[in-house]
Amino acid sequence: MSTLDASPASRKRPAISDDKAEKKDDALMVMSVEKAFRVLSAFGRQHPTLNLSQVASVTGMDLSAAQRFTHTLVKLGFLRKDSETKRFELTAKTLDLGYHFFRSSRLVDRAMPYLMHLSKETEETVNLTMLEDTEIIFVSRFLSRHVLNTDVIIGTRMPAYCTAPGIAMLSRLPEAEALAIIDRSDLQPHTPSTTWQRESLVSKIREARAQGYATAFEEFYLGDASIAAPILDHRGRPEGAVNVAVSCSRYSREEVVTRYSSLIIAAAHAISRV
Repeated sequence: MSTLDASPASRKRPAISDDKAEKKDDALMVMSVEKAFRVLSAFGRQHPTLNLSQVASVTGMDLSAAQRFTHTLVKLGFLRKDSETKRFELTAKTLDLGYHFFRSSRLVDRAMPYLMHLSKETEETVNLTMLEDTEIIFVSRFLSRHVLNTDVIIGTRMPAYCTAPGIAMLSRLPEAEALAIIDRSDLQPHTPSTTWQRESLVSKIREARAQGYATAFEEFYLGDASIAAPILDHRGRPEGAVNVAVSCSRYSREEVVTRYSSLIIAAAHAISRV
């Protein structure tokens, strides 16, 4: 994957009230924790700093609640408040959760040697992604010297339906479950080449399941070609995907499949636990 920004903060956030009823019915849900994470998630590339009223607006809180949560997060070290502008920003301490994830993830630990080998063998960009509902998340990334830019970083999210890793992982779910994810997705053509209509996506998922890999050519980013294979857990369910991403200017679609399909299938199989 390459080009453009797809960070969580750059995408349109769902309405605050979308799952309010569901959370209210959950007796074990600690809403203050949810609100704290809501405040942290308000910051991103498009909103690197926010004042108190902006925090309240973005999170759907009143000023009093926003003040209490920002104050607490400042005291805990997750937010910094500029004494002159009174604006808040994230601190490096927010990386702690990501660090603990990488140190504790068995998938990342198993995948790392195979990703490194695939990167050296292909000399192309190699990614490890995971599926989270309707999106994929980049959890490891080895860049190629041919990469056009580095806007896609660890933590970047993209729609599953128009990415090779997403289709690869969906292809190993029960079809009804995969289609439920498709139906929850915001289907739209990101480029002229995007496969986004439901019937076409069903065919693509079935094809990927039969082939053992999925491809995406300029479906989310112009000039981007990607081929991915699913990583399976001990139950045969997808727990991740490995993909190779190249520039369409360097390889034809046929060359991408010929060169890399067997390599990514072998890497994904080696990382899998089936």
